[in-house]
Amino acid sequence: MKNKNKNKKIDYSKLKRKLYQYILTIVMAAVVFVLFLRLFIQGTLGEWIVRFLENSYHLERWDAMIIYQYTIRNNIEIFIYVAVAISILILCRVMLLKFVKYFEEINTGIDILIQNADKQIELSAELEFMEQKLNTLKRTLEKREHDAKLAEQRKNEVVMYLAHDIKTPLTSVIGYLILLDEAPDMPREQKAKYVHITLDKAYRLEQLIDEFFEITRYNLQTITLTKKHIDLYYMLVQMTDEFYPQLAAKGKQVVLHASEDLTVFGDPDKLARVFNNILKNATAYSKDDSVIDITANLSEDVVSIVFENDGNIPKD
Repeated sequence: MKNKNKNKKIDYSKLKRKLYQYILTIVMAAVVFVLFLRLFIQGTLGEWIVRFLENSYHLERWDAMIIYQYTIRNNIEIFIYVAVAISILILCRVMLLKFVKYFEEINTGIDILIQNADKQIELSAELEFMEQKLNTLKRTLEKREHDAKLAEQRKNEVVMYLAHDIKTPLTSVIGYLILLDEAPDMPREQKAKYVHITLDKAYRLEQLIDEFFEITRYNLQTITLTKKHIDLYYMLVQMTDEFYPQLAAKGKQVVLHASEDLTVFGDPDKLARVFNNILKNATAYSKDDSVIDITANLSEDVVSIVFENDGNIPKD
């Protein structure tokens, strides 16, 4: 799928119109200035120069006019060229100052982004396209920062709850070990019962520690999914086979309700980890000699997977 933003053309029309207006205004002013200069040299200015020569150097009017003709009027093109050059320099100067102003506005907008200021970026009307880009970038950065904080908060909450869950079985393990240590002459059956309970709690503690490491290892926002087509039926069958020893020891069994040609598009490692944890809990907390049902159905391009077992999760 092509990126729509790449195909969307940026509207520079306002900026173009503004620049055209500046150029046209300066060119018209330059033309008027050149015409005025030409008429001024031939008219009023010429009369001033002739009078100046007459009064300052005591020349006859005819002699003063000849000097004016040869020095000024015959070289009027040179004066016009100089005027045109000056007009071009003025045009370049004005355009340069205008572009510098635009860059200053954009730089101010970037400063707002860097400072993460809580205000909209506002530029000149002709820079509307850049204003929209910068404000879009600002909203994107704010959303990413918000999502990162939210993910970190969720991660901290999960770690806090998990730490509380770890403390409970650890307390039980310590308590039973203290009983075993303080009563070395405890009856064999009672000692075996305490050892069995302690071992169960230790396994539970191991599971919680694994989950804790799993959470601290991955950031909730940066987990990369490597998706591919997966034979879901085969994955579920393989998973139930792996749990057969634990299931058989308690007389439990898994019944899979799914079509053999059922497939999904996803990350096989992440899905296997999720299914493994669910089945592990179902195995641990289901009643002996019970059935764990796994149902997978395809409906309108969506696969739903349901794990069902008969049992309760203990309070500890």
